[in-house]
Amino acid sequence: MPSAHQFAGKNEMNALLGRKEGMTQVFSDTGEWTPVTVVSVGPCLVTGVRTVERDGYTAYQIGFEGAKAKHVAKPQRVAFEKNGLPLQRHTRENRVDAHDYQLGDRLTANVFEAGEVVDVVGTTKGKGFQGTIKRHGFSRGPMTHGSMNVRRPGSIGMSATPARVIKGMKMSGHMGAERHTARNLEVVEVDSEAGRLLIKGAVPGANGGLVMVRHAVTGPEIALREAAGNILAPEPAAAEEEE
Repeated sequence: MPSAHQFAGKNEMNALLGRKEGMTQVFSDTGEWTPVTVVSVGPCLVTGVRTVERDGYTAYQIGFEGAKAKHVAKPQRVAFEKNGLPLQRHTRENRVDAHDYQLGDRLTANVFEAGEVVDVVGTTKGKGFQGTIKRHGFSRGPMTHGSMNVRRPGSIGMSATPARVIKGMKMSGHMGAERHTARNLEVVEVDSEAGRLLIKGAVPGANGGLVMVRHAVTGPEIALREAAGNILAPEPAAAEEEE
């Protein structure tokens, strides 16, 4: 039976901010090789609490990495000072059904356990201005017999009707530097003392880039959480029937 922590309900959908350190590999006791990404997470400070009565939804905001006053926008700086909290360079909000966090709480790598499934949100590497072959996977033309269409994009428009370029046409342009979420990645190991997570596979972004690690919100993990919740907390009607 899964543990209550491993398949917790949505009210325990924890999230942490951190930095991607790079990739390495780990070996199990049986010699199985697993590629992992090392992510240095937290400590994160709870800098805001959202409630249904006041804000219309339930969430908590976390801050990461201290900052000087000149590097924080005035509205955020005033909010930190009002709550008596140190200035934070990065803040993110995590929506949940319920939570028991208070302003000033510190979240560390301990909120995750090995074997859990997480989503990692980051910004992909910027590639600059790229052509259609690299950006969209177009095929090139022949390079011999006087061909003038080696890496050209080809026709993009139409004739007299509708006489325009359709929106969304795949063309050359800026590539990368976009928000991307790698879903359903397994936490292989948690180093609480060093504040590091070893996550199976690759995560978006360059080494040193800011990432957010959160419990998975889609996939089979959700079904497992619901099943675990039903087993650990049966409905009152079912309990009465057993009696």
